Amino acid sequence: MGMVGRRWILILGGWLVFGILVLPGPPVRGRETEEQLLRRIQSEQNPVKKAKVEIKLASLRLTQVQDAYSQGHIEAGAKLLGTFVDTMKTSWKLLQDSGRKASKQPEGFRELEIALRENVRLLQDLGRTVSYFDRPPLVNAAQELEQMRGEVIHALFPGGNPRTLKGSAPPQTVTSPGSPTGVR
Repeated sequence: MGMVGRRWILILGGWLVFGILVLPGPPVRGRETEEQLLRRIQSEQNPVKKAKVEIKLASLRLTQVQDAYSQGHIEAGAKLLGTFVDTMKTSWKLLQDSGRKASKQPEGFRELEIALRENVRLLQDLGRTVSYFDRPPLVNAAQELEQMRGEVIHALFPGGNPRTLKGSAPPQTVTSPGSPTGVR
């Protein structure tokens, strides 16, 4: 490679570094601000897409809850927790009111179920890091989301018995007295 070839490589490399370091881009790739998400929710007409944006907004709000609790702002965290749960409820309500049958058209319902499962786990993890006396709002929110998740799963898989929460007693099966598996 000659002197001219090396010079072009250095020039192109310099421009590449300049473009990466200096030119403005989106704040964080794939992350929208709360204001951007709220604008998208207002302008979106499709209820499934609107519900998905609500899920993203809820994720952003859960991050704010985690930040508040980790900084010791328990009361602020509890207030933010309420807005987070309300956002998840709104997403579920949008999907319920969309007229779609979750078992036939699962788009949106699937994403909500996954988000609910992940968010319950995050709330449980956060609950382990705070004082025992500061846990009730987190425990209540996790229980509320777990109940909502059960409803979403039932909508996705109708006809089966509704799932019970972890730690609750399994459903009792009653058989006829003459059968070999009858309870005595």
